[in-house]
Amino acid sequence: MSAREEMLGAIRTASGAALEPPDVPRGYRQAGAVPASVDLFCERVADYKAKVHRASGSSQLADTLAAVCAHRGSSRVLRAPGVDWTIEGAELNPDSPGLTARDLDAVDAALTGCALAIAETGTIVLDGSPACGRRALTLVPDHHICVVHADQVVASLPDAIDRLGGAARAGRPITFVSGPSATSDIELQRVEGVHGPRKLDVVMVS
Repeated sequence: MSAREEMLGAIRTASGAALEPPDVPRGYRQAGAVPASVDLFCERVADYKAKVHRASGSSQLADTLAAVCAHRGSSRVLRAPGVDWTIEGAELNPDSPGLTARDLDAVDAALTGCALAIAETGTIVLDGSPACGRRALTLVPDHHICVVHADQVVASLPDAIDRLGGAARAGRPITFVSGPSATSDIELQRVEGVHGPRKLDVVMVS
């Protein structure tokens, strides 16, 4: 008898009769079970210490983006290649794979869209599409400006997973963003900007 068999035998002897595994509830919530709520999403995003801005239509979006950058002092902005918004008063350029992490660190902010947003958790989901940009674009600059349209808000995580199937099958990186980067690992003191942007502005377009 090997040492492994001897040890497992001792465990079986000490455990006595085998126990039947308990029934596991399988009543998981399915996609579409609850309606999406833009107001709930905005409320939950604000709970994470992100700044939420509401814009009505594309004309107000341009003014809102300009106001966000002016307030944050973000004058040099890189945008995801799939978006064409303009920001008056800021130098706005498209991101490209040739830009290094050092180049990304030299700009003030990143401007992207999103794949979708989850109302229940206040989470923005980026899927590596042209509107979201590459992952480095939203991790290196200290300020992330994300534009969310009302029809991109889903109610819960099951709804999000249901809609992200295409991106997953295509092998694109999927990133869930819940507020600015922060950690309390050291002495329970909140420190922002450790794993990504310290500042997150969400512009909700309805």
